[in-house]
Amino acid sequence: MNKPLRWLIGILVFIAIWQVASLLINKSIILPAPARVFTELAWQLTNRLVWIAALETAWKVLLALILVLLAGVSTGLLLGVNETLRDCSRPIIMVIQAVPVISWLTLVLFTWGPGWEGPVFIAFLSLIPIAILTTVSGVQNLDLELLEMARLYKVDRLSIIKDIYLGSLLPFIIAIIDVTIGQAWKVILVAEYLAGDSGLGVMILSARYEVNAVKLYAITLLAVILGITTERMLKSSLGRVSKRWLSAL
Repeated sequence: MNKPLRWLIGILVFIAIWQVASLLINKSIILPAPARVFTELAWQLTNRLVWIAALETAWKVLLALILVLLAGVSTGLLLGVNETLRDCSRPIIMVIQAVPVISWLTLVLFTWGPGWEGPVFIAFLSLIPIAILTTVSGVQNLDLELLEMARLYKVDRLSIIKDIYLGSLLPFIIAIIDVTIGQAWKVILVAEYLAGDSGLGVMILSARYEVNAVKLYAITLLAVILGITTERMLKSSLGRVSKRWLSAL
């Protein structure tokens, strides 16, 4: 059985369970039937405003992810090669990890008010510890003999960073994206819902005010589809980049 067929079977089983649960609950405001949600989703996709909202959420996710990768990988590299800095920064990273999202949301509302900055900032703070700690683990797993050989043959520092450090860290960077892309979508949607002025999170909030469960599920389903699509596209692109990079080393 090939992979696409297994995916299709999994989706059909999920829809069947959803349909049975909807019939058992028999309250559309709690769990509407799949057919109603898919019909609503199809109708929503004819609305230009829905596409604009989806694009607004998507670019916030991508911006947050780019910032996390740039800051997280560079900071992780620095901490990975310097034990003193690593030990000094660990309490700060632990504090950032421990602060609840709702506290960051309150700070964002006080600082910027509703807008695009808040969701991106919150997603950045929520995901940056993962990027830093994963990169640190990658640096600590570097081949020390390879580094020693590079120094022995007086390889320039830029080549060491590009070919040895980044080349060895590429699987860890892919792992960071793999873990954070789904989290980024969820955090951005929650932040838009509570502190945003546009995007799919705001549309979910609108559905709540309208007490429209079918619309809420339809927009949520759209967000899930977009999240899975962006994740698959990024992983596929990174896989090709990784192969080209490693073949060039």
